[in-house]
Amino acid sequence: MAAGTSNYWEDLRKQARQLENELDLKLVSFSKLCTSYSHSNARDGRRDRYSSDTTPLLNGSSQDRMFETMAVEIEQLLARLTGVNDKMAEYTNSAGVPSLNAALMHTLQRHRDILQDYTHEFHKTKANFLAIRERENLMGSVRKDIESYKSGSGVNNRRTELFLKEHDHLRNSDRLIEETISIAMATKENMTSQRGMLKSIQSRMNTLANRFPAVNSLIQRINLRKRRDSLILGGVVGVCTILLLLYAFH
Repeated sequence: MAAGTSNYWEDLRKQARQLENELDLKLVSFSKLCTSYSHSNARDGRRDRYSSDTTPLLNGSSQDRMFETMAVEIEQLLARLTGVNDKMAEYTNSAGVPSLNAALMHTLQRHRDILQDYTHEFHKTKANFLAIRERENLMGSVRKDIESYKSGSGVNNRRTELFLKEHDHLRNSDRLIEETISIAMATKENMTSQRGMLKSIQSRMNTLANRFPAVNSLIQRINLRKRRDSLILGGVVGVCTILLLLYAFH
């Protein structure tokens, strides 16, 4: 009876090792397929720029089919290995097992760890492949949109370019108008500040003129020059504003 149970355990161990070896090979091939997928699609994308639009992407589609096939095979192997591990667990918990139960449990735990590692590696590689494929599909869609735009009729392209130029011109005009308004507001604030300062100086000069009548004529000349400078400054600001507006709407 002990010999029969020992043979059953060895058969389970052989099945587990065989499945683990198959999984190891499958996962290596699966990882290589996922690694080469993005490179092959990048080469196809560069080749499509110089080839006709009717050239089929056989490489990408064949890799997709290979990915699906290998994923199903690996999932089946993982399921079989899980079943073998469950049978080994049932064997270690069954009655009549020899006193080497600790060694059996250690062996079972090692096979479970291997199964967990393979499962984690499979899901990680599969997720990376799906992410790469989704990114490549998005880039391919963008390339198709660009090619569709380039292959459109010349009239539509010309009209689109004119609309884009007109849109840029309107945006530049709005920006220039905003800058002109900002300059005008800043000039107004500066002139208001200067007017306050000039009023303060004028009031002080008037006080001095009242105290010293001999300086009154000098103050009048200063006032005349101040008015003249104000008129000149106002004229310069007005001319600059008009020139900026003409340039913006030109």
